[in-house]
Amino acid sequence: MISIEKKKLGRPTDNPKTIVKRARMSEKDVEKLKECCKVLNMSESDVLRMGIDEVYQRLKK
Repeated sequence: MISIEKKKLGRPTDNPKTIVKRARMSEKDVEKLKECCKVLNMSESDVLRMGIDEVYQRLKK
């Protein structure tokens, strides 16, 4: 008997997040990130993306 593994389907998106990046952070940076996540009720990835967008917008001005 042959079993075929089915691929799990998640929520469809127009902007899939397929790239993983790593960053070195100090303890203070991690605490700041956690505080932002708590206050904004967002994931660490979302807060980091928001920060990238903010810096990018400043550069474009």
